[in-house]
Amino acid sequence: MEVEELPEDFRCPISLEVMTDPVILSSGHTFDRASIQRWLDCGNRTCPLTKLPLPPSPSLIPNHALRSLISNFLAHRPVAAAAVATAASHGADDAIILARLAFPSDRPSLAAVLRLAQRGGLAAHRLVADTGAASVLLRHAADPDRPDLQNLALRALLHLSLEGDDARVGLVAEGAIDPVVAALRSGPGCTAAALAATLLTSLAVVEVNKATIGAHPAAIPRLVALLRDGDVRERREAATALYELCKFAENRRRAARAGAVQPLVRFARDGSERAVRVLGLLSKCLEGKEAMRKAVGLVGVMAEVARAGSPRATEHALTALNLLCSDSKDKALQAIEAGVLDLCLVLSGDVNQKTRNNAIQLGLLLEKSRFGGLS
Repeated sequence: MEVEELPEDFRCPISLEVMTDPVILSSGHTFDRASIQRWLDCGNRTCPLTKLPLPPSPSLIPNHALRSLISNFLAHRPVAAAAVATAASHGADDAIILARLAFPSDRPSLAAVLRLAQRGGLAAHRLVADTGAASVLLRHAADPDRPDLQNLALRALLHLSLEGDDARVGLVAEGAIDPVVAALRSGPGCTAAALAATLLTSLAVVEVNKATIGAHPAAIPRLVALLRDGDVRERREAATALYELCKFAENRRRAARAGAVQPLVRFARDGSERAVRVLGLLSKCLEGKEAMRKAVGLVGVMAEVARAGSPRATEHALTALNLLCSDSKDKALQAIEAGVLDLCLVLSGDVNQKTRNNAIQLGLLLEKSRFGGLS
């Protein structure tokens, strides 16, 4: 019998291992004592399953009935018992590797941490966090002298960030921004920069992290540099990170001041829908509109996207043109020359309500501009 054939109720919801000392939490759910005690020792005062608050000093009541059931089951299933023992030994191996982890590390050790991070789940995250492995990973993430170790560290950190908002906030609190931003350097054969940009995107999903990352003096400028000078993958990941960051209003101004607009226009011309979305966000702030007025070829690119892009890209292109042309007669006339007015007539009947409304509004704006209504 394989270990997977054991009843699920025998497994701890935290470690996913068969329980050896099951205890009942005040929420009514049962956990292995070691796992729930570690959860509580980390300062958590909610049930890991229900997320409901727990009393200040939660009681752990032994679940004698379940412990007896597990013991009887394993006693009559020696193969299952052996499988559980094997699984436990693998867990012990992971713990030993992590306990010995230090900087500088080596490839086998970091590969083991990556496997643990890829395995996912609360147990993996807690094991890494409790042993201080995150700080070792972050130091390797900032070290370009061993690109193989740097990539392993960044990949492990990325998987850890996917464990949820608490993990994302925890990594930033651990000091992740400095080393990840340091890894945003492009170079021949280097994949660290793309990985670092992807990790920033994941971390920026949390609103408070958007502000923290944006306030770092080098984060947005280096993303812009990667967008300008990187290869296709690096540019794609940089644009994605900027899109997530620019959902926070202050970061739009920072991106515009860092010179993001012209590289975004070039990337949009190359077919990047994400670049169009970032431009749509930048057009919502004064600094963004000012930079877009000076950008070479922007109106023509936006017009082409609105004409031939995906429905979402068309929506964002029309938004950007609306905001840009609303206080610039020069850009409005460029839009008319690019055929946007005729396009608005077509899109005013679009099935997408936002696209339809944007097209109608932009069409009226361009009509007014054509007859001298804008200065």
